[in-house]
Amino acid sequence: MNALEVEIQRKVFQSPAGDEFIAAENLRFSVPKGQFACIVGPSGSGKTTLLHIVSGLDTKFAGSVTVAGLPAAEAQIGYMFQSPRLMPWLNVIDNVRLVATDAAKAAGKPEQLLERMGLGAFLDSFPNRLSGGMQRRVALARAFVNDPPLLLLDEPFISLDEPVAQRLRSLLLDLWQQHGATIVFVTHDLREAVYLGDRILFMSPSPGRVVLDYPVGLGRPRTYDEASVEEVRHRLLREHPAILAGLEAQPSNDGSADPARAQLRSA
Repeated sequence: MNALEVEIQRKVFQSPAGDEFIAAENLRFSVPKGQFACIVGPSGSGKTTLLHIVSGLDTKFAGSVTVAGLPAAEAQIGYMFQSPRLMPWLNVIDNVRLVATDAAKAAGKPEQLLERMGLGAFLDSFPNRLSGGMQRRVALARAFVNDPPLLLLDEPFISLDEPVAQRLRSLLLDLWQQHGATIVFVTHDLREAVYLGDRILFMSPSPGRVVLDYPVGLGRPRTYDEASVEEVRHRLLREHPAILAGLEAQPSNDGSADPARAQLRSA
């Protein structure tokens, strides 16, 4: 049994005026237990909508989503959003305890995770006293505190300075390998996807669907700036030069750069 099965036949948003916008259509994929799957696609391709549906936050769609055989609404799922979403009136430890189960609190999981993340001295601090990177670490602890079998992350390191983002990527990988969760990670950064993922799912412009399922094929551990990560990124763009725009296309016969390829080289 796969950890995640997604079949979104159609997801439609309707404006107050009655206009319809199709966010996703014929979007299907599965993720095996313990896999780190990255999702990449252009803005407006429905990546965040997909995570909302998988998490059970959005139930108004045609199709089905199951997590380890259970409907998404009945499954235990961790979710880390683009922004930390910490409660400003709660200190660090209480922000994590807020979502922790009684069993997790009894086992001291909130304290253990925050200590591991280097936040042991900040348990009583409030979010407005933390840097952006520290707030993301609290959010990451909150996502992992109940040992969810499935963890969803929606561009969690966006807008951070690169050294801070890289420390958080390494921390995420350490936690994933320790906890064994299945991860679905949305990113706009192809290098990040190659570094983190076992596999990359590329989505089309709206209505979103999977246009390429690409196995990364690199062993672990790997480093963010190692040559093999860059080689996979270049090979992927060479073989699928318009894929970051959500278009499945083959390179030109003469190997010359077309406009889409020229644009994607800087990605």
